[in-house]
Amino acid sequence: MDLALQNLISPIVLCFVLGAVARWVKSDFELPDAVYQSLSIYLLLAIGLKGGVAVAQTPIMDLLGPAAVTLVLGVLTPLSAYFMMRKGGGLNQTDAAATAAHYGSVSAVTFLASIEGAKLAGLQTEGYLAALVALLEVPGIIVGLVLARGKGSGSLGTAVHDVLTGKSIFLLIGGLVIGTACGPEKISAVAPFFIDPFKGVLCLFLLELGTVAAGRMKDMTNAGWKLIALGCLIPTIHGIVGTAAGIMVGMSPGGAAVLGAMVGSASYIAAPAAVRIALPEASPGIYLTLALGITFPFNLLVGIPLFMRVASWLSNIT
Repeated sequence: MDLALQNLISPIVLCFVLGAVARWVKSDFELPDAVYQSLSIYLLLAIGLKGGVAVAQTPIMDLLGPAAVTLVLGVLTPLSAYFMMRKGGGLNQTDAAATAAHYGSVSAVTFLASIEGAKLAGLQTEGYLAALVALLEVPGIIVGLVLARGKGSGSLGTAVHDVLTGKSIFLLIGGLVIGTACGPEKISAVAPFFIDPFKGVLCLFLLELGTVAAGRMKDMTNAGWKLIALGCLIPTIHGIVGTAAGIMVGMSPGGAAVLGAMVGSASYIAAPAAVRIALPEASPGIYLTLALGITFPFNLLVGIPLFMRVASWLSNIT
């Protein structure tokens, strides 16, 4: 409970809440689209640069285990989400596959919030975690699109190309390459722009996401209570499994908890872009409402503190 309260009163989470309140009280606050896009570009490139610097400083053998388990989870989680959405949520094949693609991918903002949550809890995290974000984002989307094949969906190749060349993956991977190639000494030249103001820019980004999420809450009645429950159950199951996997491959409790938050999150940047191309018949009112309106705030308020507690408990018994 204490960790949940600490996470709740952090500036990052409170900015998200402030954005939601602005929408609920019908404030005229609105972040211009050009500003929102600029913030997205900044955050994605900064995450990549920081991750690349960490990779440059990490022995390759220390990275192999976490990278391998991340890729495995990136394949298994969309299969799990698909099964639960079909059997428990009653979705058709297309909508279940589209939703599974979102839950198999990762939310970069949830990753950032979990890093902050670990710091608030006094837990250390591995620097290479940003590299795992890029590894986790793509496989789940591809698996989700494969699950939908046979229903006359759009071109899988086109959707995969869009994922790989879309701004989220392109900037993350590009930043990782630059950060790895340059290392900490050369990146220090741009640190005053990409590193120091990072948290402040993240607050502005979450302010806008709060308004978007609050607007999507109206679609909850369309999703139904079973799907809303799954929007909380799926990240809990995936997050605990991801946390346990992190501990098993030797990650620190803080790093394992962040990995759990990543695995338990749902994408709302790369996945929607790919799904719109490959599965135009899928319902955004379902997959976007669940990813952004249900799972994202659930992870901020409940999931991240839970994964921290699970990681600490598992580390004490292993």
